[in-house]
Amino acid sequence: MAGVTDLAVLLRSMEPVLFDEPYGFAEGVLDGAFAIIVEDEGPTVVAEVARLRAAGLEAPEDWARISLTVHSALAAVGLTAAFARALADEGISANVIAGLRHDHIFVPWARRMDAVAALRALARDA
Repeated sequence: MAGVTDLAVLLRSMEPVLFDEPYGFAEGVLDGAFAIIVEDEGPTVVAEVARLRAAGLEAPEDWARISLTVHSALAAVGLTAAFARALADEGISANVIAGLRHDHIFVPWARRMDAVAALRALARDA
């Protein structure tokens, strides 16, 4: 099934889901991690903070994971810009990992509820 490319449809139907546990970014690899990004300087692992700590990996900050349930196409134009702008307008930093079907936004743990509210407002106003 192909993902959605129409920006208006993407925004109206993105339905952000906030995960209960804090996530972290650390140097290294970890079985069962949410993501591993391989950079020239070495791998970055993204996983729940508790899982990172149990493996002896240090995550300097706690992040909230918000996943958009809409099946967005990788070729869709404007979705990342739209939610990044909505979050930036609230002073919330965002780190995005795009999967084949969904976008996953990592925001500072302390601002997670503000981020969800901003994303829901964006969807409502689309």
